[in-house]
Amino acid sequence: MKLHEYQAKEIFRRYHIRVPAGEVAGSVDKVIESARNINGPPWVVKAQVHAGGRGKAGGVRIADSLEQLKQAAKEILGRPLISEQTGPEGKRVTKLLIEEAVEIERELYLAMTIDRSKAEPVIIFSQVGGMDIEEVARVSPEQLMNEHIPFDMGWSPFVAKKLAYGLDPLPGPNTLKELTNIISRLYTVFMELDCSLAEINPLVTTKKGDVIALDAKINIDDNALFRRKAMADLDDPLEKEHLEREAAKYHLNYIKLDGNIGAMVNGAGLAMATMDLIKMAGAEPANFLDVGGGASEEMVTKGLEIILMDEKVKAIFINIFGGILRCDVLARGVLAAAEKTHIKVPVIVRLEGTNVEDGRKILEESDLKFMVAKDMNEAADLVTRAVSITV
Repeated sequence: MKLHEYQAKEIFRRYHIRVPAGEVAGSVDKVIESARNINGPPWVVKAQVHAGGRGKAGGVRIADSLEQLKQAAKEILGRPLISEQTGPEGKRVTKLLIEEAVEIERELYLAMTIDRSKAEPVIIFSQVGGMDIEEVARVSPEQLMNEHIPFDMGWSPFVAKKLAYGLDPLPGPNTLKELTNIISRLYTVFMELDCSLAEINPLVTTKKGDVIALDAKINIDDNALFRRKAMADLDDPLEKEHLEREAAKYHLNYIKLDGNIGAMVNGAGLAMATMDLIKMAGAEPANFLDVGGGASEEMVTKGLEIILMDEKVKAIFINIFGGILRCDVLARGVLAAAEKTHIKVPVIVRLEGTNVEDGRKILEESDLKFMVAKDMNEAADLVTRAVSITV
């Protein structure tokens, strides 16, 4: 689960990581009102959307007067922000963060995430901040310092000192002390809130020797939200596509894509293979939908309803390996959805596993015309046929 920048900065404040003074606003009038409470001009105006590259997309502005601030707010609020991470449709901006400007002397990069190859947290630190860190890693990997924190060893203040003292040139002693403190505090944020990412880019130093998190990004592990109720309440439903919001109500793993073949699968690995099969058939997947191993008939029904809400869908491919989710339960769910939604597009079904014969029989004996495949090869042929019919 992603947090907005202003939400992440509120968390940083609680953990004594210094951030610029700022307020969030959802209207032009509120922007002007907020600016009067913040030291300036100049002020910095930042679009609050779950996407990077906001600066390049025009979502971060510096205003030297209230008039410039008002104009910037009018140009950003209520409009889609299109960056490299949003796709061509962009993301509509409903909130702005107005902050005091900071006199920057040096920009650094600091983040903590999970190194999946080692199954342990890793701190990434660089004296090249304010840039695309992936590009830095590709072009100048020597600029990145990494320190792994094994779970069985826990935190050591030495790690923070080792990273801070790796800077060249070294900052002054007060700045070094504050920097090591912030590194330690970011670790605490990461561990206490079950983060999958906690990032500050840039982390800046000023001529006065202050260390300030100019930007903030926090992602919370969805699997830990059951014990992080306060974090779950910070989720912004407006940042999700409406079909994804609907799927979340029924605990369905759904991601909308741009293709024309709707897919329903149980298991992430099978879902990826299914999308490959759809592409090999000359089509494009319209969604990623994993109903999970323990899906009920109601979840299957709702999953199909959500797929059919997408007007781009010209055919549906249901690819289920019956384990916990029995094939006969899936088949009854498909029939219930078909009767409720009046499916008018071709439906290809490939079933295998527990009660597979019962499941196939339910579908084949129904009044609806399903294309039931016996294996993946036949399913691919049927998808290809469906594509040619719907083109």
